[in-house]
Amino acid sequence: MSNSILVQHFINQIWNNNAFEKLGSFLHPAFKDYSLPPMFSPDQEGTQKWIISTGISFEHNTIIEEQVTEADKSFVKIRMNLKHIGNWRNIEPTEINLHTTGYRLFKLKDGKIIEHWALIDGQVIENQLRGASNGCTIAM
Repeated sequence: MSNSILVQHFINQIWNNNAFEKLGSFLHPAFKDYSLPPMFSPDQEGTQKWIISTGISFEHNTIIEEQVTEADKSFVKIRMNLKHIGNWRNIEPTEINLHTTGYRLFKLKDGKIIEHWALIDGQVIENQLRGASNGCTIAM
């Protein structure tokens, strides 16, 4: 399987479908995730816990909008379509549908993902949840 297809299948099967029994077929034994919050270990177990944790707050579907893969790296621009179903950062469930964009970088080794970084626009999520449309508000 090519590195591009591996990343596409990882996002679809693990993030979109929670097929955690397949994690070992995607992640290298030395896998390290540099994008997790500090309360999660940066390994396969921490990644699974993070996906489960966000799944409590959001039904989500990640779509790859663009992908560039060269040698052992794959970079994707994603769109996350979300439905707010549980408490998120002290915001009670709203049941609204929202979206955000982000970027993920995967490093691959031996046909598996060995490293991962992500930059997701969380402020867009919070603005939509709080009903804001013009970014941050400043209390005077």
